[in-house]
Amino acid sequence: MKVFLKIITYLFHPIFIPFYGSLIYYLVTKKYTSLEMKFGNLLPIFVITIIIPLVCFIILKNIGMIKSIIMTSIEERKYPIYICISLLFLIIYKVIPNNYTAELYYYFIGLIIGLFTTLMLLFIKFKSSIHMLGIGSLIMYLISLSIHFEINISISISLLILCCGLIASSRLYFKAHKKIEIATGLLIGLISQIITISYWL
Repeated sequence: MKVFLKIITYLFHPIFIPFYGSLIYYLVTKKYTSLEMKFGNLLPIFVITIIIPLVCFIILKNIGMIKSIIMTSIEERKYPIYICISLLFLIIYKVIPNNYTAELYYYFIGLIIGLFTTLMLLFIKFKSSIHMLGIGSLIMYLISLSIHFEINISISISLLILCCGLIASSRLYFKAHKKIEIATGLLIGLISQIITISYWL
């Protein structure tokens, strides 16, 4: 069980959520999208949201600003969030405008809102779960896409909700968060996407 929960934690690590959302969009969209356009968005998003954060983590760890990928302390969590917000802004200003897609654009806006809210909570010494923020954002985005394109993807949504429960269990099992921190992270993820829905749904 310990190994399984560890795998779930890494599979749904927050740095993968922007790319997962982008990939899901291109899998479910009914709009015609050329291979060039898909590649033109997915490759830069993969590099900017996964490769660059990993490099930044290694640098921050080597200079002693963070101790581990778990980032248990409040101060440690601030630096990666600063970096991730900056990188998400880079995507909405430089990547998405080249192949403009409203659904993706506002998905990233929602992620920025969620991370900014999480950052503000850190300044009042409250550590919400970024894992739950990520999965909450993904669930709400998938539900919104289902409504938007009028497609039945209830099985996929159910699987994501199951994963949400497993992630919450994992964070509690490894004592990474308290229940209130997990619930808050999930609510931030859901609400941050709901805020943007009216602009594209």
